Amino acid sequence: MIIDFNKIDEKVMLNFHKGEKELSTKMYTDENNKIMRGKLIPGASIGLHTHEINSEIIYILSGEGKVLYNGEYEEVRESSCHYCPKGHAHSLINDGNEDLIFFAVVPQH
Repeated sequence: MIIDFNKIDEKVMLNFHKGEKELSTKMYTDENNKIMRGKLIPGASIGLHTHEINSEIIYILSGEGKVLYNGEYEEVRESSCHYCPKGHAHSLINDGNEDLIFFAVVPQH
């Protein structure tokens, strides 16, 4: 199965999980996964949230920023991969000067 993000409508979500500014995303969902390509503009963030029933894998395609994971900040940049296991909390923050573009998968356990 091929997922063509160019054929998926973009959604803009303001203050996603009480984060700053907006998250732009193109997302494919089914009963097993959420698969998305997302963008955070400079100064935008996905707010801190806990994955109670699932996990998340975020691969950075371009840009740089940081992840708040279990109370500690970790830098991310192109080719970084962040994993948030079930039961853990994280936030993604674009504190860089260019868009932070990422690919994420949220398996539905």
